[in-house]
Amino acid sequence: MSLRYLTAGESHGPALCAIAEGFPAGLTIDFAAVNRELQRRQKGYGRGSRQQIEKDEAQFLSGLRGGTTLGSPIALVVWNKDHESWKDLVSPYARGGRKFTQVRPGHADLAGVMKYGFDDARDALERASARSTAALVALGSLARQLLGRFGAAVTSRVVSVGERERKVGLPPTDAQLAAILASDMGVDDEALAAEWRALIDAEKARGGSIGGAFEVYATGLPPGLGSYVHHDRRLDARLAAALCGIPAIRAAEIGEGTHVELRGDAFHDAIHYSAQKGFFRDTNRAGGLEAGVTNGAPLVVRGYMKPIPTMTKGLPTVDIATRVGTTAKYERSDVCAVPAAAVVGEAAVAWTLADAFLEKFGGDNVGDIEKAVQAYAARIG
Repeated sequence: MSLRYLTAGESHGPALCAIAEGFPAGLTIDFAAVNRELQRRQKGYGRGSRQQIEKDEAQFLSGLRGGTTLGSPIALVVWNKDHESWKDLVSPYARGGRKFTQVRPGHADLAGVMKYGFDDARDALERASARSTAALVALGSLARQLLGRFGAAVTSRVVSVGERERKVGLPPTDAQLAAILASDMGVDDEALAAEWRALIDAEKARGGSIGGAFEVYATGLPPGLGSYVHHDRRLDARLAAALCGIPAIRAAEIGEGTHVELRGDAFHDAIHYSAQKGFFRDTNRAGGLEAGVTNGAPLVVRGYMKPIPTMTKGLPTVDIATRVGTTAKYERSDVCAVPAAAVVGEAAVAWTLADAFLEKFGGDNVGDIEKAVQAYAARIG
């Protein structure tokens, strides 16, 4: 892998931290763009009160000078403002409050307790929380800016909330993207957004939660990213792993990959050639990937988010301290976070694509990469 990162931090701890390694020298970073992505992650109809407390901003600590990358590791931190209210309970220096023992089905609570030998599920749930995705979104913005330097763009839209997805499969136009960015449901169809808001309101009233799906698109990618020579170098496998590594994402799809009912001649994309276009396809059921390698068509991937397991209407469970049946304990949570998950999905996809891009065209500085990209473009015509 050409890029790698580590994150640290708990949901209500002092901060979320990240270290990224592998960015070339000479890339100018737009800090405001990083913070815009963090703010997008906090928005969306159905979010909980935590988002009114946090005002996420990334503070960069190393790896840049004057806004330009140095080729050394980049370190950043996103401070948790809500830590002030939790510092006696969740802190490297303090462990207070009543133990969290009424474990929630669908969360990391019981699995973490069993794996690590805890007697307090908070030791697991704080790190397992989706709050950690703030660090990923900051890192994804860096990757997005690297891709953008070479003409690629990553966008998304929500395609379902509480119902079977209405697949689109086409990257948004500029006008559609503007509508998506302005929407609290992450969609360019206000009538559909209104339907979804009503579903969320109904679910909130009954004390439950609701999931959905989103599509992430990448345009401007050159053919040839990824490889078919080993399973862990196939770009479809890497993208699926990146999406399913996001908390609450339970499945990923590339193009029309789940449509196994189609016959081969209806599933695959016929190849054509013209002097003006070169090689091209009239359809994109493969979602821009064939044999784990980009083919020059827009990349289309979907992430499927389960309903959030923290609900005011708790599910039946067992208290791990007494082994007596009870109702799962409620902690502040969202009713629906699919629009936010789409933003996180963009970040995960952008990071994975930037890694594959540097794998193909790598260099110590942006100028060297630019020369490699130009030479490759001339070779493939």
